[in-house]
Amino acid sequence: MATTYEIIQGIHQAAANAYDGSHDERYTHDGEKRSAGLKREEGDPVLESRAIDGFNIKVYGDHLCVLYHMECLLKEVHQSDFETECEKQVKSVVKYLKSEYKKITGNTLALTKDGECDIMVEYISRRRTSVQAKQHYKIGGLKGVDSSDAGTEREVDSAIKDWLAIGKDKYPGTKKPQNVTRKKD
Repeated sequence: MATTYEIIQGIHQAAANAYDGSHDERYTHDGEKRSAGLKREEGDPVLESRAIDGFNIKVYGDHLCVLYHMECLLKEVHQSDFETECEKQVKSVVKYLKSEYKKITGNTLALTKDGECDIMVEYISRRRTSVQAKQHYKIGGLKGVDSSDAGTEREVDSAIKDWLAIGKDKYPGTKKPQNVTRKKD
C-alpha cells in the first residue's frame, strides 16, 4: 500500500511528464511517446502553428483539481457541443494521468468525480477567447488526510475569535463615543 506522500508525488510526476513536446518521441528524454489528448499535440511542435492549450493540477486535502486551459475562436464557443468538448478534454487529461501514474508507480489511481465541470470563457479580442475548465476529483487510497471541506469551522477560528474579544473594550479607538458635543470657540 502506498503512502500519502507517494500517491501525491506520483500524481505530480505524471502531470510533469506531459510537458510540451512529450507527445513526440524525438523530444522526450526516454524516447517514449506520451499523449495527454491535448490539441497542441497535433502536428510538429517546432515547424507547425498549433493550438494553445494545457493543463495543471492542484492537490488539496483529499481532492485533486484538474484545470484545463485553451484559447479558441469565438465561433467555437457558440457551438452547441462546446461544453461537452471541454469536459471531454478534461476526461482525456484524467485518463492520461491515470495511465502515466500506473507507469510510474505500478499502482492504479482512483479518482472519483466530485461535482460538475466549471467552465469560464473570457473575451480576448473580437475573434479569440480564453477558456478555463475546472473539475474536482476525490483521490482514493489516501488515509489520514483531512477532507478539504470549506464548510466546517476549524478549531483555530474559535481561538482567534476569543483572543480578539479580550481586548475589544480596552482600547479607545475600538468603541464609538456616544453623545459627544463639541465646544464652540
